[in-house]
Amino acid sequence: MALLEKDDISPDAPDIRYGRTPLSWAAWNGHQGAVRLLLERGDVNPNAPDTLYGQTPLSLAAEKGHDRVVGLLLERNDTDPSTADDEYGRTPLQWAAWNGHQITVEILQERVNLVPRYTPSLLSAELFFPESSQRVRRF
Repeated sequence: MALLEKDDISPDAPDIRYGRTPLSWAAWNGHQGAVRLLLERGDVNPNAPDTLYGQTPLSLAAEKGHDRVVGLLLERNDTDPSTADDEYGRTPLQWAAWNGHQITVEILQERVNLVPRYTPSLLSAELFFPESSQRVRRF
């Protein structure tokens, strides 16, 4: 993390291939320590979408079920939990629900208040994706 101390290194620079920032990669891979260090900086955008699918760090962490990383990202008041990706139009809450990450869903629900509290009969793909009634997944 000594690179973060250098003036000529941008901690928010996206990579060339996917357009992901260091925060996006840390969130995607569940690296809590790196996420915490990056979020402590004022020059790191927690809402920077990648160029692959337009996913934010919160969306990437929610998709993978990294509940602690999701919690860290939501501690910053400027993190937007309602941003949908460009490819599928899914919010972080929808990604977490679609992939069966119950704890992540509950953490996101506390912040966004988009759907009723979790109950086994309510949490399904149909609830979050009404247009996909053929592919209902419950957990």
